[in-house]
Amino acid sequence: MITTTHNFMNFLSYQAYFQTILNTTEHSAPYDNPDYLNYTQLNWSRMNRWLKTGHLNEEIQNIVAKINQPQQWIVITEPWCGDAAHIVPFIEMIAKLNNKITVRYELRDSEPHRINDYLTNGKSKSIPKLIIRNSEAKDLAVWGPRPQACQVFYDSLLAQQLSYENIKTELQQWYNKNEGKEIILELSALLKSTL
Repeated sequence: MITTTHNFMNFLSYQAYFQTILNTTEHSAPYDNPDYLNYTQLNWSRMNRWLKTGHLNEEIQNIVAKINQPQQWIVITEPWCGDAAHIVPFIEMIAKLNNKITVRYELRDSEPHRINDYLTNGKSKSIPKLIIRNSEAKDLAVWGPRPQACQVFYDSLLAQQLSYENIKTELQQWYNKNEGKEIILELSALLKSTL
């Protein structure tokens, strides 16, 4: 049985937590639901695919190189989250470009429940969320849960009243076709604002 004591993790710890879920036979909620376990298995594959094939353009590399003050990035996520499987690898790849950036991963549904301070539109606990702070723990920028173009697409799918499964499939296809371009574009602008 997995207990969630993984409050603050680096990326390696987050990957290990992911693997623990996939390799455990007795699960606590939400992974006792076969659907969530299936999402997590798919997300593990998606995340690792982007870590191998994701490409960062020259513009974001140049912007990240200009960060000359320490930044603490907090990523609020969960292994079952489909958007996170596509977004988290790019956040991690970008952060690795500059040793002034440290990244901490927190689970949405565990202490410290920081998501409650970063609700989308003031009401939704949508993830992933990226919070960028300076060395005094002051927020410099907040981003998430998905690129704006993807959000517009998602809203259009909701308006068509498609089933949850169809919406999930359509979103996955959007991310696959986009290949991280919108994520990188938006994070470029976000990071530029922190310089």
